[in-house]
Amino acid sequence: MQHRSVHDVMTQEVVTARPDTPFKEVAALFHRNDITAVPVVDEQDRPIGMVSEADLIRKEAVLPDPEGRHPGRWLKPGERARAEAETAGGLMTSPVVSARATWTIGEAARQMDKHRVKRLPVVDEAGRLVGIVSRRDLLQVFLRHDAAIREEIVHDVLGQTLWLNPEDVRVAVDDGIVTLSGRLPRRSLVPITEQLCRAVDGVVAVHQSLEWTEDDTDVRLEQPHAYRSGR
Repeated sequence: MQHRSVHDVMTQEVVTARPDTPFKEVAALFHRNDITAVPVVDEQDRPIGMVSEADLIRKEAVLPDPEGRHPGRWLKPGERARAEAETAGGLMTSPVVSARATWTIGEAARQMDKHRVKRLPVVDEAGRLVGIVSRRDLLQVFLRHDAAIREEIVHDVLGQTLWLNPEDVRVAVDDGIVTLSGRLPRRSLVPITEQLCRAVDGVVAVHQSLEWTEDDTDVRLEQPHAYRSGR
């Protein structure tokens, strides 16, 4: 099976900032390019931080209101320093959680979920920025047509991977939901088949009512006889 990679969905022309980029220029980058975050890179184009709209909005939290009150007093010391920062280097979140272009969509999604981030800078072997991938980019995989998903399951999963006769298993796909029915030669193949189908790009869920010819999961092993030495 061929899984789509981060390279297939990432944005390659990345808008970036330098550590000394002024606050207002960062805001202008967001506005001009219709984006919500920028990687902050060093002289070798290696990402060292991320600045998002949330980092800019925090500036408003430390501004006094018309009555002179400071609603930003609830901010932690580190957050207050970032809120009062004047450049991207002071605003940014660091260190950076990054991805590789060769990662699968699933690997990138797990990294985002683990670190609670909405986007990942994509770097090469030297750590240089080559792209950026967002949650929206990863969701493109679910735009695959049902016919393409079914073809991959029938040809790649059932035929090439499991060496099954595709005529023995009926595959239906509707809005990414796969339904499997028919008969497999062995019971142990049922969970394997279901798992492999779930791994196909674009699959939302798998429902199956598969039967089997041989139950190879109920194997009783004879207890070995204790060895007794004669005297």
